[in-house]
Amino acid sequence: MRQIQVSLAKRSYPIRIGNDVLADTAALASLVMGKQALIITDENIAPFYLPAIQAALQSKTVQTLIFPPGEQEKNLVRFTEVMHVLAEMKASRDVTLIALGGGVVGDLTGFAAACWMRGVRFIQIPTTLLAMVDSSVGGKTAVDLESGKNLVGAFHQPVAVLADLTTLKTLPERELKAGLAEVIKYGAAFDVGFFSWLEKHVEELLALDETGLTEAISRSCRHKAGVVSRDETEQGERMLLNLGHTFAHAIETEQGYGGFLHGEAVAIGMCLAARLSAQLKRAPAADAERLGNLLKRAGLPTSLPAELDSEALLMRMKLDKKALSGSLRLILWRGLGRADVVADVSETAILRVLSG
Repeated sequence: MRQIQVSLAKRSYPIRIGNDVLADTAALASLVMGKQALIITDENIAPFYLPAIQAALQSKTVQTLIFPPGEQEKNLVRFTEVMHVLAEMKASRDVTLIALGGGVVGDLTGFAAACWMRGVRFIQIPTTLLAMVDSSVGGKTAVDLESGKNLVGAFHQPVAVLADLTTLKTLPERELKAGLAEVIKYGAAFDVGFFSWLEKHVEELLALDETGLTEAISRSCRHKAGVVSRDETEQGERMLLNLGHTFAHAIETEQGYGGFLHGEAVAIGMCLAARLSAQLKRAPAADAERLGNLLKRAGLPTSLPAELDSEALLMRMKLDKKALSGSLRLILWRGLGRADVVADVSETAILRVLSG
C-alpha cells in the first residue's frame, strides 16, 4: 500500500492506495470516532462493497442511504434527504459520514458533512478511477443546480481517503476511460514527464494493470495533495486543476447532466482549452495535437457534438466559479505541463473554438 499525506495549515489526512485497503477493517473502524455512522452509496456500488463496510462497523450504530446512480442525483433534493436521515438518527457532532462510491456520492456526502451541525467528520471511499485521483481528494464538496454544476457547496476536508484498487475491477469500461481523463489532466497541466509516461503506458492502464494503476493514481494524488496543501480554498494555484473544466461543466449543464460523463466532458474541455491556447498564440498547436492523440488512445471524445450550441455553451461558461464580476477566467496553457490562469479572453475567440 502507498500512503500520501495531504498536509494543511490546521491538520493533515492520509490517502491510502492499494489492493484490499478495505480489508483492513480495524483501520476503517478506527476512523469512526463516535458511536454513529451514516454510509451513503448508490445502487450500483451497494451490492459489491456495502456489506463489508457494514461488517467493519458492526460495533457502531450504522444507517445506510442508497441513491440511484448518476450526476442528476447530485442535487438539493438528495441533500435534503440526507439532512432528514441525520435528523431521524438524532446524529450528534461526533457522527461520521462515509462516502462509498464515485464523485457524485463523494461530493454529496462531503457537502452534507460540511453542513450538518456546521461540520462533522467524513471518510471518502472512492470506487471509481476519477474519484480516486480527483474528487475524493482536497475537500471540494457540492451539489448541482439546473443553471450550473457545483454552484452550491463548501470546502470540507475528509479525515481519510481509502482508495482500494480492487474496486476498479467492477468499474464499467466507460467509467474507467472517463477517469483516465483526470489522470491525463495532471500531466497536461503540471508534469510533462508524467504525460510522457502516460503515452507509454495508457494501454496498460486500460487493461487494469495493477502496477501501472498504482503508479498513475499515486502520481496523480501527489500532484493534487501538493496543490491543495499550498492553496486549500482555490485562491490561486488550485485553479490550475480545472484545466478544461470551464468548458466541461458548461457541456454537462447544457446536456442536463444526462449526456457525457464528467471525465468525457473534461477530455473535450482540455482539447478546447489547448486549441484556444494555440489560436491565441500562447502555446504550440503540436502540443494540442499530442494531447488529443493521447485522449483518443484512452478511448475518450475530443470534440463537441454538433447539436450543442456555441452561444448556449458560452452563456453557461459565464456562470463558472472562476469568473469575477461577470468576466471569464479560463485555465489555458503555454504547452504541455504549463497550465495558467488567463483573464479577459475575448468571447469571439471562445466562440471560434466552440464552433470548431
